[in-house]
Amino acid sequence: MKVLAFEDSVDIEALLISGGVDISHIQFKQYWDSVNHLQRISEFAPDVLLLDHYMPPTKGLDVLKNLLKSNVLRPKTIVAMSSASMANNAMLGVGADIGIVKFNIPKLDLWNQS
Repeated sequence: MKVLAFEDSVDIEALLISGGVDISHIQFKQYWDSVNHLQRISEFAPDVLLLDHYMPPTKGLDVLKNLLKSNVLRPKTIVAMSSASMANNAMLGVGADIGIVKFNIPKLDLWNQS
């Protein structure tokens, strides 16, 4: 499974590991900003895309909107993972599959899939 995270302050891979997720079957990449987000998504072609809302220079909501109106292949699962539930709800409203507070990311069932 290929996982791409856009998150500017929390190390998501470390969060998964500390939460007990076996990442041996995960190819993980994190960007700490959203510069060239469509190019980065296109090049990595993730199965799972994790989006924080408050991230420079382009908010997660706008990254999602740009992705969905582009020709870039949509990841199988898009996760809105802001610490603000209002921001997650906004991303769910435009097409995210899951909305969760970022510190609960290790609890998602999708990590148990190969």
